[in-house]
Amino acid sequence: MNKRGFLGAAALAGAAPVLGQPLASTGKGPALLTVTGAVGRPNRGPFDPALDQLMHKQKISFERAFTFDFTTLTNMPAVHIKPTLEYDGKPHVLRGPLLLDVLAFAGARPADAVKLVLRAVDGYAVTISVDQARRQRFMVATLMDGMAMPLGGLGPLWAMIDADHIPELASKPLAQRFGECPWALYHIEVRA
Repeated sequence: MNKRGFLGAAALAGAAPVLGQPLASTGKGPALLTVTGAVGRPNRGPFDPALDQLMHKQKISFERAFTFDFTTLTNMPAVHIKPTLEYDGKPHVLRGPLLLDVLAFAGARPADAVKLVLRAVDGYAVTISVDQARRQRFMVATLMDGMAMPLGGLGPLWAMIDADHIPELASKPLAQRFGECPWALYHIEVRA
């Protein structure tokens, strides 16, 4: 078995659904984002340790989930922000749906105190509250400067905020503004 090829495919697909189940309610592409926990309208079955290898290695398990492909996410109502990024010190236009709209699409309508775990392909994870997601207008960025973001770069999805316009973050050095914004986002857990 070509493990490198397998792991690359697993990373690209995020969390491939169980065979025979739809990838997303309106899409046909590979699942890039999986929302687990308190989802109200799941479109895939439970975690499968044999097929969900990336999640298995990161010790993620669930009974039901909602998966999104790129087309579904890019067809959702979107916002635009133009934060100065820590990587090059330049402003970039990011586009994508608000994080809470993504959760609502999956049927999750958690209270403000509920915690959300945002997890990247490399295992980096942060926990924020729904209240923080609302106040800071977290988004799931799908495009940067009008282009899709590649896996291996900052994409294909990035949990992002406009830190330049959030006073408690704008006052920090640039390198300290985006610690709660995992790039290569592939999993969100709604902890009810």
